[in-house]
Amino acid sequence: MSEFTGSYRAADATFLLKPITADFVDLATKEDLIQSGQRHYSEMISFEAAPSDQYTRLFLDLTERYKFRLAGEIMGLARVIADSRTAPLSFISLARAGTPIGALLTRALRRLGHTETKHYSISIIRDRGIDTNALESILRRDKRPAAGMVFVDGWTGKGVITRELKRAVKAWNATHPERLDDRLYVVADIGGVADIAATLDDYVIPSGIMNATVAGLVSRSILNGAISQADFHGCVYYSHLEPYDMSNWFLDTVTEAFDSVAATPLPSENARAQRHIDARAFLNRVTSKWGINDPNHVKPGIAEATRVMLRRVPELLLLKDADDRDVAHLRFLAEERDVTVRTVRDMPFAATALIKKVKGKKDQKF
Repeated sequence: MSEFTGSYRAADATFLLKPITADFVDLATKEDLIQSGQRHYSEMISFEAAPSDQYTRLFLDLTERYKFRLAGEIMGLARVIADSRTAPLSFISLARAGTPIGALLTRALRRLGHTETKHYSISIIRDRGIDTNALESILRRDKRPAAGMVFVDGWTGKGVITRELKRAVKAWNATHPERLDDRLYVVADIGGVADIAATLDDYVIPSGIMNATVAGLVSRSILNGAISQADFHGCVYYSHLEPYDMSNWFLDTVTEAFDSVAATPLPSENARAQRHIDARAFLNRVTSKWGINDPNHVKPGIAEATRVMLRRVPELLLLKDADDRDVAHLRFLAEERDVTVRTVRDMPFAATALIKKVKGKKDQKF
């Protein structure tokens, strides 16, 4: 097993992932294999091209627009964690959407005096669970205390990964001596399903619109025949994207805003509960109106909709307000991929993407 930092500085992130050479699968073929049940999504990966100049400008503008908001939210989470968890702290970010957030939280905790804080980014895969080899490495090789381990991600939508994490931690605690805390800390909890979140708003976290170029040039995690039982889950390091990498720039830009903001208060439990009710009601309406039987084909929220537009085969893009600057990049991607856009003004999210159903796909109960 190995660890590496991707393109990040060593102090910011350690990936417990195994870099592999992948046989890239095009998006259409990947979608067909996933929906036909022939392959699990984690077994395949598609090639990531460099973002266009126009798309990069959208990211840069969003970062400038939201760096102070994100800095305040990171500091809000950091203070809650510092006050409630045992040191030394170890952030366990869920690769890769959680990776920039884990790195920012690590910087924030060190500014608060927790200089021994460390950040690991590990794999968790829907239906496959968390990488237990990575957990063992953190606890037993690096001897990080279980009481200081904090699971973090960028955002939550329907709660699939939240539930996956809780199942995985429950299984771990039943079979290992170390007791892990299954709470998930996120920036944006748009579905009301995380344990602790900085906001319930579906706003565009800038790192959420990009792929590897803000995540240390590392792909999402892979679990296929190239990964042995003794390995960490796999990934691809996209060296061809090095000229376009903005991973450290993004961290530095948000970090510079830390001293200019107050820590954002976290939403109340009542607000989170109401958000969950509103989100579920909307998702039920969507599945009924468009005849969707597979919950994995509905991706609520700006960040998840962006991932559909970048990595899947989209059928439809729903926007609450097509003129909202937060969804300009989605309009750009929809035009680029010739995806129909519809306005749904009573949507509790700024955006929702529907994945196209491939002919012959077996229905699944929602």
